[in-house]
Amino acid sequence: MENFTMLQYFEWYYPADGSLWKKLATDAVNLKDKGFDSIWLPPAHKGMDGANSIGYDSYDLYDLGEFDQKGSVRTKYGTKEELIEAIKSAQKAGLQVYVDIVLNHLGGADEAETVTVRKVNPQNRNEFISEPFEIDAFTRFTYPGRNGKYSEFKWDFQCFSGVDYDHRTGETALYSIQNQYGDGWEEVLDQENGNYDYLMLSDIDFRNPAVREELKAWGVWMYETLGFDGFRLDAIKHMPADFYNEWLDHIRAATQKELFTVGEYWAPNDLNSLLTYAELTEARMSLFDTCLQANFSQASKMGNNYNLSEIFNDTLVVTRPGLAVTFVENHDTQPLQSLEQVVEPWFRAHAYAMILLREAGYPCVFYTDLYSSTYTDKGTDGQDHEVTIGHLPQLEALLQARKHQAYGLQRDYLDHPNCIGWTREGMEEKENSGLAVVLSNGEEGYKRMEMGINHAGRKMIDALGHTQQEITIEQDGWAEFRCEAGSVSVWIFA
Repeated sequence: MENFTMLQYFEWYYPADGSLWKKLATDAVNLKDKGFDSIWLPPAHKGMDGANSIGYDSYDLYDLGEFDQKGSVRTKYGTKEELIEAIKSAQKAGLQVYVDIVLNHLGGADEAETVTVRKVNPQNRNEFISEPFEIDAFTRFTYPGRNGKYSEFKWDFQCFSGVDYDHRTGETALYSIQNQYGDGWEEVLDQENGNYDYLMLSDIDFRNPAVREELKAWGVWMYETLGFDGFRLDAIKHMPADFYNEWLDHIRAATQKELFTVGEYWAPNDLNSLLTYAELTEARMSLFDTCLQANFSQASKMGNNYNLSEIFNDTLVVTRPGLAVTFVENHDTQPLQSLEQVVEPWFRAHAYAMILLREAGYPCVFYTDLYSSTYTDKGTDGQDHEVTIGHLPQLEALLQARKHQAYGLQRDYLDHPNCIGWTREGMEEKENSGLAVVLSNGEEGYKRMEMGINHAGRKMIDALGHTQQEITIEQDGWAEFRCEAGSVSVWIFA
């Protein structure tokens, strides 16, 4: 038994200089030494913004930085050859590699075509507000730069359920495409705005069987090309669950690999949707615990007015721990992003202690907490200012505590609004394992907690260095553990 930790190896503001794949190749051994076991890479295919694309604006799924399309050969992160080398280097170092899959939409079509549509009420997408009429929609993807290599499949309006732009008039609106597979949107679980099938760009229609077959063939090709270990699935709330059931079953059967999979169903404060999606997919994939991340963000903003004893309430990690991928932040929740939900710097060590040092959940660390980040924001003077987010100084100590000490029976002391804690008793198989965690969002705190009578007389120190004195476990296996005001302490055996 060994605790695993994932690293999201990118962030929104990473420079568009083609360096990420090369960085991973040289960084892999160091990442393994720090305590990481798996790496989540950004979308590797060519986006509609070419070398500047983060990757979520999918253009050509088969172009991994190989073809001169959208103004460049490489992607934001490098070339196909550099990607393959990076994955090999990571796996040689003992890291599993998860690739980001973006199949909800395509953007940057090669041609417009005349398409029959009906205009939709954006606030109630089940309501048509026009009779059928024609627009010129960018829905033909022919990929002349790739010229049929790997796949000759051409996308047209029969492959999409909706668009948001009419090239004929220049109007931006929400248009439901009238194709042979349906008059309206696909059935999806999320019912925001009546139906949340449409997210952006040209929305892929999974009712078209040719689309499903093409995407299954592409998934197998991706595995055969890159040899990765698993998937992160983007925007799954906007897609019918049965598609990914079929897609994952096909690829796992074709590759004879388990291929760990985590889906992004963005539903902060909506545990029921996560649980329902898990039922619809019959636990084929894990899910990001967006509910826990929302609690972290709220706690960080409320300070000592937040009740820490409730921080795990209504979260996936408590309800379905075997499916929960826990996280503190990601590229979407960063400042200025579409789902901005920042965890304030003072609380980030608290949050990481809660995902790294407890028994439940598969924790995912965010790139900026390991390296830092720089982005541009408008100041009160109306001018652009460069803002730097520093890395989290305590992170490496927390990672080492997870890898070496966070084992054995967990005892919870989540019984105070401003100070909570827990202990892990340790395991014989893990030498010197066991720890105690205390964290406060208010005044200096302490918890009297049980470590286990087998540890009587042993001394413990704060691995984070916030509290200097040693603690000795009493003869009954209990001790009083302290932390500084607004801080977190992780007690390990000296």
